[in-house]
Amino acid sequence: MTAVMAWSGAAAAGLMLLLWVASLRLRDASIVDPFWGPGFAAVAWTSVAVAGPSPRGILLALLASAWGLRLGVHLAWRNRGHGEDRRYAAMRAAHGRRFWWVSLFTVFLLQAALLWAVSLPLQAGAALGQERPLGVLEVTGGILALAGLAFEAVGDAQLARFLADPASRGRVMDRGLWAWTRHPNYFGDALTWWGLGLVALGSGAWWALLGPVLMTALLLRVSGVTLLEATIGERRPGYAAYAARTSAFIPWPPRR
Repeated sequence: MTAVMAWSGAAAAGLMLLLWVASLRLRDASIVDPFWGPGFAAVAWTSVAVAGPSPRGILLALLASAWGLRLGVHLAWRNRGHGEDRRYAAMRAAHGRRFWWVSLFTVFLLQAALLWAVSLPLQAGAALGQERPLGVLEVTGGILALAGLAFEAVGDAQLARFLADPASRGRVMDRGLWAWTRHPNYFGDALTWWGLGLVALGSGAWWALLGPVLMTALLLRVSGVTLLEATIGERRPGYAAYAARTSAFIPWPPRR
């Protein structure tokens, strides 16, 4: 397990260091975002390579790859041609000439550390309990992970169609899955990671559930719901009324 954790950490750090160098040349720190998901696929397959293939490790790697590559492609397509994300542009303006090295620690290496910690289920599932056959936990976890992947993919597709319609300018998306939760993409992410956690739990590593706990906390309190909703009301005048009738995270029938 120690070797898997060490090599997984090296893979996460190496990927983010390469992205940091690229961001300096492009003057665009937001290139880190599309690589967040694929980074988990890299860690998953690194874990399998170091520990040796096993049904549980390969299942986790396949699920993580499907989730991570879909997310990466979606973010790359969505952000194309828009330049640096306003969050990173604000950090660049605040730090000035120091941003080149500040970004190394506060953006890229921080994301490497979070990626490594969240991916504990992928590491544990590959390294531990290889002699244990797949069972109910793994099947249940796989179903949850695929359900989460489908939920966020449908939500992202619905939002993309809404934003592409000129009649939607200035309006709030409140149709489809977005009528039941204000953040179907974040809920889908969380559901996927709890599914991965259950698959890893079949290895006997209960502490692997720290990964989905951390991912859920990030989505709810750090980079997800809280960060987005801090400013969206200023850009979408009808958002307050939408928030009053729609669940913030867990899908629920809209309130009247």
